Amino acid sequence: MSAFTGTARLTRLALRRDRVRLLVWALALPAVGAAVAQSVSGIYGTESDRIGYATTSAASVVARAFNGPVSGPSLGSVVTAEAYTMLALLAALLSTFAVVRHTRQNEETGRAELLGSAVVGRHAPLTAALFTTVAANLVSGLLLALVLVAGDLPAAGSLALGAAIAGIGVSFAAVAAVTAQISGTARGANGMAAAAVGLAFLLRAAGDAWGTVTADGMGVVSAWPSWLSPLGWANQVQPFGGNRWPVLALTVGFALLAVGTAFVLTAHRDLGSGVLAVRRGPAAAASGLLSPGGLAWRLQRGVVLGWAIGVVVMGLSMGSVGDQLDSFVGENEAASELIAQLGGTEELVDAFLGTMMAMFALAVAGFAVQAVLRLRTEEAAGTLEGVLATAVSRPRWLLSHLLWAALGAVVLLALAGASTGLGYGLVSGDVPGEVARLTVAGLVQAPAALVLAGLVVVLFGLLPRLSVALSWSGFLLCVLLGQLGVLLELPQPVLNLSPFTHLPAVPAADPSATPLVVLLAVAVALTGLGLATFRRRDLAIG
Repeated sequence: MSAFTGTARLTRLALRRDRVRLLVWALALPAVGAAVAQSVSGIYGTESDRIGYATTSAASVVARAFNGPVSGPSLGSVVTAEAYTMLALLAALLSTFAVVRHTRQNEETGRAELLGSAVVGRHAPLTAALFTTVAANLVSGLLLALVLVAGDLPAAGSLALGAAIAGIGVSFAAVAAVTAQISGTARGANGMAAAAVGLAFLLRAAGDAWGTVTADGMGVVSAWPSWLSPLGWANQVQPFGGNRWPVLALTVGFALLAVGTAFVLTAHRDLGSGVLAVRRGPAAAASGLLSPGGLAWRLQRGVVLGWAIGVVVMGLSMGSVGDQLDSFVGENEAASELIAQLGGTEELVDAFLGTMMAMFALAVAGFAVQAVLRLRTEEAAGTLEGVLATAVSRPRWLLSHLLWAALGAVVLLALAGASTGLGYGLVSGDVPGEVARLTVAGLVQAPAALVLAGLVVVLFGLLPRLSVALSWSGFLLCVLLGQLGVLLELPQPVLNLSPFTHLPAVPAADPSATPLVVLLAVAVALTGLGLATFRRRDLAIG
């Protein structure tokens, strides 16, 4: 028996197990690309508009850092600049989650040991996970290219962008293959992989921010840090510009090196353990762990801290560019109207800040979904049985996790508003006023995030085995409606499916209590329904 025996059967099992996730994945990225292409063609329909976009983007350090360099004044180049960051981060994170799910999580839950009792080679589980993830990236990249071609964009550039985004996914699948061998837990492996994604983004952003503007003023030559990042390599392909296919060789080489490293680590560790040994805890547990609330906080505190650091950094960055908005938008009336429409006011700065708060709300809603889904993680791993064997009731256990998820979401939104206000206050000269104003704007977003958390509780109670896939699908729907619904001019009943649509446009408008109270009531009702169904069903382990 070779080390790869059973790979084909495990690949079929992974495809069967993740069929819903893979379908959503394969369709989501092309849908985002198509939506951005349609909106950009309306906003930057003329060559003069695209030239203005390219020149202002090249001149703005902030635009280069967040969107990357524009490779020219073509429509495809503008589409790439607008969609690249979202597509790249989605491909990277989805790939890392998939690999960890089929490797380290299987070991953590005992599935890998059960499979290993059959005719399965040492490297088969990791190989099957990589085959599945690489296939998903290739299909998604191909569909992305096809929808862009269908939108009358050049075929060569469309294929280059699809290949670049697929390459990002493959690169970080390989990264996750390594972190799954290093960490002894799925959460640790996902955390390391997410940190790698963040580092890659920072390197790419620094390289593009420090780059030099080309002689025509419409492009940027990236500095060396960008060449240290898989996200930077994808940008250097220059879809719809140079279409530099040889750059993709860096992605292939990096992926092969990382996968080879993962195989070496797999051969030199015990099943169920990581290269880094799990630290032994103290002989006596802290008193706070004697209660369900204390245990829930212990499990959630690392996630809350990581999100808090990210939110503050992003808030300071976004707030500090508020004074550059007029120069960035230039005289493009369509872009100005879009920002005003998204932010709910003709005052561009307030519209921009309101849009940023809406984006933070969606991001923090992602944290809420992640935190509440810890319920399913505990149930699937079998640890919930041990907790419920004590005097802890089901409602008390569920509400303890929900409490920290809700408090965490509120605190993160307050931090998002305060940090954005601090960044903008430093450039506008009114730090106390802006911090107070935008902290309120951040807190106003909380009820919508809590509605999404309540939805996760309902899914956990009614459909525990599908709760993870359906919860993230609901979150993705809210993201698409929030970011692209206005651009696509979707009918209001469709936009109303997202709870974020009903929030007042703060800071452009005064906060209204009625929609906030209604959303809170919906969140409470959903939580009550989820709690009632959870109390009456059997535990769904695995």
